[in-house]
Amino acid sequence: MDKILEAVVMSSYPNNVKQGLVRRVIEAAKQPMDSEQCWSMLELSTKLYLTGDTKYKREVGKEVLEVYGHYHPEEFEEFFNVRFLLSLLQEGYGPVGKRSHYVLDYIQLGLQFVLESPSANSIFSLLRIEVLRKVCERPSPKQCAKISKLLTQHPQCIPTGKHQLLFCQQLIRCIGQFQCVSEGEEEIMEFLEQVNKVSGLLQRIWRTQTSAILPSLKELFTIISSTEEQEAPSNALASVVQFVPLELMDGVIRNLTNDDSITDVQMMMAIGRMIDWVSWPLGKNIDKWIIALLKGLAAVKKFSILIEVTLSKIEKVFSKLLYPIVREGALSVLQYMLLSFQHSHEAFHLLLPHIPRLVASLKKEDSNSATSSLEQLAELIHCMFFRFSGFPDLYEPVLEAVKALPIPNEDRIKHLLGQNAWTSQKNELACFYPRLASKSETGKIGLINLGNTCYMNSIIQSLFMASDFRHSVLNLTEGNSQPLMTKLQWLFAFLEHSQRPAISPESFLSASWPPWFTPGAQQDCSEYLKYLLDRLHEEEKTGKRIYQKLKESSVMSQAVEHHYLNKTLVEKMFGGKMMTKIRCLKCLNVSSREEAFTDLSLAFPPSDRNVRGSTSVLPVEETGPRFIEPPENAGQLMGSPWIPRRAPMASDHAAPSVSVETLGFQEPGEAANPVCGNDVRVDAAKDPLSTFGEQACAPKDSRSVPDLINYFLSPERLTAENKYHCEKCASLQDAEKVAELTEGPHYLILTLLRFSFDPRTMKRKKILDNVSIPVVLKLPILVAPEETEEVCRRGKDGAVPGSGFMTVVYDLCSVVVHSGISSESGHYYCYSRECTDTVPHRQPQDGVPKPASDKQLDFEIQWYLFNDTRVSFSSFESVSNVTSFFPKDTAYVLFYRQRPGRQSCLLHEALAEAGRLHGEPSLHKDLMEAISKDNILFLQEQEKEARNRAAYISALPKSPLWWRDLDRDKDDDSSSGGCSPAAGGGGSGSFHGLVF
Repeated sequence: MDKILEAVVMSSYPNNVKQGLVRRVIEAAKQPMDSEQCWSMLELSTKLYLTGDTKYKREVGKEVLEVYGHYHPEEFEEFFNVRFLLSLLQEGYGPVGKRSHYVLDYIQLGLQFVLESPSANSIFSLLRIEVLRKVCERPSPKQCAKISKLLTQHPQCIPTGKHQLLFCQQLIRCIGQFQCVSEGEEEIMEFLEQVNKVSGLLQRIWRTQTSAILPSLKELFTIISSTEEQEAPSNALASVVQFVPLELMDGVIRNLTNDDSITDVQMMMAIGRMIDWVSWPLGKNIDKWIIALLKGLAAVKKFSILIEVTLSKIEKVFSKLLYPIVREGALSVLQYMLLSFQHSHEAFHLLLPHIPRLVASLKKEDSNSATSSLEQLAELIHCMFFRFSGFPDLYEPVLEAVKALPIPNEDRIKHLLGQNAWTSQKNELACFYPRLASKSETGKIGLINLGNTCYMNSIIQSLFMASDFRHSVLNLTEGNSQPLMTKLQWLFAFLEHSQRPAISPESFLSASWPPWFTPGAQQDCSEYLKYLLDRLHEEEKTGKRIYQKLKESSVMSQAVEHHYLNKTLVEKMFGGKMMTKIRCLKCLNVSSREEAFTDLSLAFPPSDRNVRGSTSVLPVEETGPRFIEPPENAGQLMGSPWIPRRAPMASDHAAPSVSVETLGFQEPGEAANPVCGNDVRVDAAKDPLSTFGEQACAPKDSRSVPDLINYFLSPERLTAENKYHCEKCASLQDAEKVAELTEGPHYLILTLLRFSFDPRTMKRKKILDNVSIPVVLKLPILVAPEETEEVCRRGKDGAVPGSGFMTVVYDLCSVVVHSGISSESGHYYCYSRECTDTVPHRQPQDGVPKPASDKQLDFEIQWYLFNDTRVSFSSFESVSNVTSFFPKDTAYVLFYRQRPGRQSCLLHEALAEAGRLHGEPSLHKDLMEAISKDNILFLQEQEKEARNRAAYISALPKSPLWWRDLDRDKDDDSSSGGCSPAAGGGGSGSFHGLVF
């Protein structure tokens, strides 16, 4: 019968014809027959099954084996003996070089017919040894899956005792070497199925033998932490972790992170490879294990490992959000990596170029998964905006991409950031920040944030960029009696000449620290600036008094005397004067007081008050104060300089009045438009400024800096609880108060009073109104009548004949921005540019220099953005639009520099002369030596860090280029199915890139 069957199977008849003949043979086999015939048929069916070159032949062999196993059990048991199985397993079947791949399938098929036979235990014992040997030989994924299938169906064959533990460890070793060589989607799906069978066997063993779990995990960690030069272990190891009970997680992580025998390099290698597992599809709990290990490393303060791994892997994790099949786990890992990386913006900024493309892809996908992920991603992005504010140029494209998505409230943001931080002690991360290898491309140097010291950093950078002040500080002679100014000189010198990308202002912070400030807490930068300037001023005044006493007791040279009895540097640079007049409305008596100031604090007018139409100073035709009659004669109030004026109507014939002006942009040759509100009505031919730029008018419903100044200078009525005590009346009386600027400072500092106390919440709240900032500002200064006439006679621009006022022009230098909604929180950064008199002047006429050309008024002077350690190029457009894009980022402190003019010509000439005589400030010897030594030390630190980082980075597992995922998504718009970046399936290449 075996000859007939072999002839039929090997014949060239069609399969349907052969199938009928085979069916007859199989039916005959169900009848009793002698052992020799059975043996012959079993040998033939074994041959067909193991070496058949077609699927049909193997199916025939299988069918015959099953019939003989069922109807001739004794003969089958005698044939399927231990010796035969040992030969199959150790020597194989078939000709040399073409050994059968179906031995394990054959054994699994035959086992079902000998389970009750006396030889069963001998077969099980043999298989327990042989499967262990097979696994130690590192079989292919396909063969490993067959072993797993055999043992899953016949658990009696699973090794026991110590052999079982060894079997689990070796099986994990096998998984670590699994590789899928094909990029076809069907082949990859088959590979995934094979891996799941193998890991499923481990799960079965662990369920019955929990003592094998920890040794298995130890072997897994040994594999992924190996630093030997070899091929990276397979991501298929992720399939093992998903079956580890979560209740063991805490203990496993604690043991790993506290094991002193594990080096940092090994730990970095392990966590890096685990993060790569986010690309393993359909794995459960993988993200939980990755996050748990990251948290465990943070708990033992392994911050260097966390930083290196995060920066090297976060982009790859981010790219996996393109794939629905792994999106949930990848997003969980990404959320933790970003929310925990709070000491530096580096990790978030790595993702900025790619966020808009990912958002566009998720919107295009239009699935529940994509919608949910978009909302979570937007929440994450706003958390990062909140934590790392001060990068408007970088954030604008991202903000545009997510503008239609929900914005979390501040409590939610603070909760997320507080919940995920590596440590609550910020100083523990101080040594890891910044990670800057070289100076900014701008050539400028940043300042390290020493723990909520951005308020100081922004002020220091603004003062440094005030070039006249900087040069004066750097030119101070050695050995002066001003310790704080000396420290500022050293800080400025390092900002000017250091090779470091950022320096620490720790020494200056400790010297300039206001005693009522709380260490580590956010402070008001305006309050700090006032305190700093006051300290510098008082320190220099004290020095002058000391030298005055020395003069009285000894002979001093006239030069020294002149130097020490002049104004202080703070007065020269930032000092202005203001006249405050109060008029009693009963007796009409006026009291006045002139006082000095270093900044103007500008309050916001009530929302129902339109300051744009009000007049802040006297009308042009008035030559001096003309006070109003008592209030009962109301008809005489219309011309009063003491009360807010209404906006002039077309029918009004009143003379124009002087108010704050601004300049904006205008192409040469265009006619100048009138300014917002009232302006200085000077003929264009007589006023070169009016031909330069169009007035920068703010939108009708918004505020502008001139609005706030006009409100500051406008008359204030003192009534009710604010009545004025009139000395002449000797009683409290209604009165009006007005302020007039009598001397404009060289650098005008304007503080916008954005913080007010809210009695309802008992907290200081912030006014978030957008205030337009003019790049050029005209300010009315009150001068003596004889000075006005002299200036007008000489034809000096800016003077208004008979008004008592002249216009002083200021250029915007710096803008300190506060990001946040409270003075006790948020972040400060600043925009700055250097405004200097760099353009040659014409010959002076009547002692007043004339600008050589309008280039002196150039708006294209380079702007810089200073944000702690980061310095970047910026523009006035960015300054102007920052609040439009980021409503919580508002201008707070403004620095303006006065242009050369009648009032300031002496100071400008002195500064210009000093510049011509000395050029760049020459530093004293000790300071130059300190800078040189620090630059050498920095180079040595760079070399050492480069070596250390090389050791870390070389240990990191190599992974495919992450951006290929994003590029593939960009190019493959027509893909469809279940696994593509957009809708989930797609070409085989995309799926292969996902898994591997």
